[in-house]
Amino acid sequence: MKFSKLTIGIIGGTGLDQDSTILTNIKMVKAPETPYGQPSDSELVYGQIDNVDVYILGRHGRQHDISPSNVNYRANLWTLKQLGCTHVLATSACGSLKESIAPGHLGIMDQYIDRTNVRGGRSFYKVAHIPQPRPFDPTVQDILYKSANEAGYICHRALTAVCIEGPRFSTLAESRLYQSWGADLVNMTMVPEVQLANELGLIYATLALITDYDCWHSDELSVSVDLVTKTLRELSTKAKDVLVRSIKHMKQIDWTKHLENKAIIARNSIMVE
Repeated sequence: MKFSKLTIGIIGGTGLDQDSTILTNIKMVKAPETPYGQPSDSELVYGQIDNVDVYILGRHGRQHDISPSNVNYRANLWTLKQLGCTHVLATSACGSLKESIAPGHLGIMDQYIDRTNVRGGRSFYKVAHIPQPRPFDPTVQDILYKSANEAGYICHRALTAVCIEGPRFSTLAESRLYQSWGADLVNMTMVPEVQLANELGLIYATLALITDYDCWHSDELSVSVDLVTKTLRELSTKAKDVLVRSIKHMKQIDWTKHLENKAIIARNSIMVE
């Protein structure tokens, strides 16, 4: 049986960005023009992992100078779709709201609570109602979790994150509020990225990199730029390992029916283009 061509887009968050060390046959590819303006970088890194075509796009730009509120999420996702990507694997730095989910751990995103408020470009259409009961693809979630376990990393599955506007960190009152909701993580970038990926029929999943305890924990473990940067150095190595292992597992699956179903759901969500 001939499988549908698998092409992976990796959106590298803080700590990963456009790191190409996991790829072979590397070259730079000019980002195609989009109806939504310029993506985060004018060029993407292209290469292969186990003969699977992979494009890497840094969410915050090559100089890491794009704030979460200013990321052109539509242009980023549109670019990956134009380049033929069928799947998007994203990494995202997150703060933990639970003692058991410690800095240095990995997590698999399953649900989000949207607390963003000033971001434009939330849809590719005038009116579209994309379903979001399972915004992150369950099959890829399982693969990411399996790959992390294979490597011996502590990884938490089925996590719920509160996506805040940023770029500031939470107040203590906000952090305790999110805990009272039963959320696991705080994040700044998954919305509207995951929504837009679903509108394009892309199979999307996020690997969470746990950098801190937000601000509800003791002072020495509360979120700060220094702590986040230090923890991400360790986590970026783990994340790259998990991504490579995951892509090798994904290569063994025939995604044809899965992609067809995603395309139908995306098309049926459009009311006014």
